[in-house]
Order: sequence, then structure tokens, then C-alpha cells
Amino acid sequence: MTLLSIDWALVNWSRAQFALTAMYHWIFVPITLGILFIIAFMETRYVRTGDPEWKRITKFWMKLFGINFALGVATGLILEFEFGTNWSTYSWFVGDIFGAPLAIEGIMAFFMESTFIAVMFFGWNKVSKKFHLTATWLTALGANLSALWILVANGWMQFPVGMEFNPDTARNEMVNFWDVFLSPVAINKFLHTITSGYVLASIFVIGVSSWFLLKKREQMMAKKSIIIASVFGFISLLAVIFTGHGSAQEVAEKQPMKLAAMEGLYQGSTGADLIGIGILNHKKEINDGEESTTFKISFPKILSWLSFGDTDAFVPGIEDLINGNEKYGIMPAQERMARGDTAILALKTYKEAQKSGDKTTAAANLDVFRAHYDHFGYGYIEKEKDLIPHVPLVFYSFHYMVATGFLYLLLFLVFLWLTYTNKIETIKWRKPLFILGIAAIPMVFITSEAGWIVVEVGRQPWVVQDLMPVSAGVTNISANSVQITFWIFAVIFTALLIAELNIMFRAIKKGPAKSQVESKNGEAKS
Repeated sequence: MTLLSIDWALVNWSRAQFALTAMYHWIFVPITLGILFIIAFMETRYVRTGDPEWKRITKFWMKLFGINFALGVATGLILEFEFGTNWSTYSWFVGDIFGAPLAIEGIMAFFMESTFIAVMFFGWNKVSKKFHLTATWLTALGANLSALWILVANGWMQFPVGMEFNPDTARNEMVNFWDVFLSPVAINKFLHTITSGYVLASIFVIGVSSWFLLKKREQMMAKKSIIIASVFGFISLLAVIFTGHGSAQEVAEKQPMKLAAMEGLYQGSTGADLIGIGILNHKKEINDGEESTTFKISFPKILSWLSFGDTDAFVPGIEDLINGNEKYGIMPAQERMARGDTAILALKTYKEAQKSGDKTTAAANLDVFRAHYDHFGYGYIEKEKDLIPHVPLVFYSFHYMVATGFLYLLLFLVFLWLTYTNKIETIKWRKPLFILGIAAIPMVFITSEAGWIVVEVGRQPWVVQDLMPVSAGVTNISANSVQITFWIFAVIFTALLIAELNIMFRAIKKGPAKSQVESKNGEAKS
């Protein structure tokens, strides 16, 4: 086996730093994606009706959006810098492909968003109503286009397509942009991620509005906001369910180890059951013959049907993927690791032969390398167990995400019905309902983070699926330097989050500006 001299302290601290930054970044991004559309809907009502109350409501939610937006941009920029500082080997290996969507995001989406956001915030009473409304919609579109290109890049890491490895430079080079852009993994990932952001923003609006109703303040503003957020959130959650199913099918086909971890499935089977509620056996080890769960409520054959559209389809488990399953064409991990060694050795021999001018040897080894390239990353794996992600973390994150998703569906329907029928202030259980609406805010943020844990932890140990493990992608720097910056970022991000929450709470407590009236030319005056 080809073993690298791996500094695991460096690898683990680099992973931890990137995870820290990504998780803080993801606190601010989903609310930004969704609340912009809610704001645009509200402003559209203002423009159509001329009712200054809608303008007041729009400006209030716009203020809360602005507080989040600044920190989202800051943490996002740090994430992109970390690709160069901590993951330079990865950046070299895939930079020609991974860098293209990020460059498009900066050139097209980010500049579009940053241009029109200035009009959105500072253009009141300076431009016409319709021009301002257009700027608001374009800001929302720009933010979501930013997410598109970033998620295309991430989708490529999950399922690398549209590229060819250049053995002379040891880099992957893009050969078909449309294969990368229109990858089914990328499309499902984008749609699922942005619609989950819409759900989060809708819950946020309902939760804040619930606080106003609980305090018996700004009831009309709160009820109008709840109606828009409930409709938007309900439709978005239906889209989340649909795209989540599509994403799960892509995972079943292209990342079966992730699916096995999501379900705590060690022994594969035909007609596999879907676990609705379960507790894992945390003493479970591969090939020990123990049950993977100590308690579960499952639905017969549903996992097979959801994964492959066939109730009798075979769903491989962790042990099938490690040990191999000849009946279903699953190669043992040890064989893939051996083929990976062959690919690495062939590439090394090819480069040496090229350098010495031995074209025959170079050509022969290049053929060997290309024949084994699909297993290339396995040559950098030390042990079979390294191919198994953290099963409990993925399993519980996935089931929390699904369970709370159905809770939010019920929440949207209840709030919408009670508000639309004007019963929300008179029902006897209104206080517990408002408290639940407020409590749903931290719950939905945890749901959002859990989704990313499933996506990113579930594909470990790969930074690029099957081609590069995280251990081979890090920058050759001191682990201590990464550890120091980890704690610096942890302190700074936490301080910024506390400051952001403090500003947010003050803005909510203050509430919207006082009522305004419209002059004849449509400008607002106090």
C-alpha cells in the first residue's frame, strides 16, 4: 500500500477550522436567501396597493436582513481564503474546475447583488417605487445566483464530472462546463439548499411575528407577515421534500456509503427498511455481528423504494461497501485501495519516464494509470475503516432534519389558517402557540446545520469523491499555526455572533418605524 507521511494533527485541525467557518457562515446565508424574497413580496404589495403600512413592514424586515448580510459576506470570504491557506494541494488538484464556478459567482452574482443592495437600502425616496422594487427583486435574485455557483462547485466535489486528469501537471482540467453545471447532483443540491433557506427565513419571520403577538404589539404587522411567510414557507417546504427525495436518490447511486451512514445500515438487503425513529448501538463495529440499533421504528421496504424506485431493490450497507459484494458488483475496499496504489505508482513512473525521455515506458504506465484512475484516491487511504464516516453524527443529524421538517409543515398550516381566519388572537392556546413559533427559530437553524452535517460529514473521508481524501488535500504547514488560527476564528466569530444577536434583538424590540403617510407624488413623509 502506498502510504503518505500524514500529519493527522494538521489534517484534523484544518478540517476543524474549515468546519467552524462553514457552520458560522451557514448561520447567516439561509436567512439571507429566503428573507429577501419575503421582503420583495411585501414591497410588491406596497407598490400595488400604495398602502404605506406595507412599506413600513418591508423596511423593518429589510433592517433585520441587513444585520445578517454583513456577517454572511465576511465569513464567506474567509472560507474562500481557506482553500488557499489550508487546502492548497486540493486547490492545485481541482482548481481549474472548482475555481470556475466561484469566479462566475464573483463576477456575475456577487457584483449584481452588491450593486442593487445599495439601491434597496438607500434608494427610498430617491428613485421611483417601481425602480426600487426592481432593485429589491434583483438583489434577491443575485443572492440566489451566488448560491447557485457555490453549490455547483460543491456538487462537483460530491460527484466529479466534466473533467479530465492531466498527468503532466497532476491537475484535473475542465473539458465540459455543461456537465459540471448541469450535474444532477449539483441541480438537486442547489434546489434543495435554497428552498431549505426559504423555509428557515419563513420560520424566522413567523417566530419574530409571534413575539410581537405575544407582547400584543404591532399585531397587524405581525399577522400580515405571518400570512406571507406561511404561504412562502409551506410551498418552499413542499419543494424541499421533493428535492430532498431527488438528492437522496443521487446519494444512493453515487455516494452509497453516505446513504448507509444516514440510515445506520451495516448489512445491506433487498427491500430495505427505512428507519423513522431509532437509537444506534454505539458499540457497533464493522463485521462484529451485532445489531446496528438498540431501538427503531421502521417502515418496511421504503428505503429501497425511495432510493431506487423499487421496493425490492438492493441497498448496500457499510459492510457490503467495505467487504465487497460480488452478487451486486460491489468491489471490496481493499481491492480499490490496491488499484489506487497501482494508479499512483503508474503516475509516478510515467512522470519519471517522461523526464528521462523513455516514451515506451511512459505510454505503458499512462495506460495503466488511466485504467485505474477511478480508484486513484483509494491509494491514499491507510485503513479500510477510514472509509466509514462518523455514523452516529450523520444518522442523528439526518433524522433530526427530517423529523423537524414535518413539524414545520404543520406549523405553517396552523399559523396560516389561524391568521387567515382571524382567530390567532382569540384561541385559548395562543400563548403556547406563540412560544412554539419563537422556539422554532433556534430549532430551524439547527435543522439547517444538520443538513450540512449530513452532506459534508457523510462524504468523509473524501474532499473530492473517490479521487482525493482530506488527508491528501491539506497544505504542508504547521499544525500549530492552523490550531492558533482556529481559536482566533472561534473567538472572533463567537463575538461577532453575540454582537449580531444583540443588535438583532434590539432591532426587534424597537420594532418597525412609526406609521408614515404618503404624499401625492408617492413619497413617504413622517
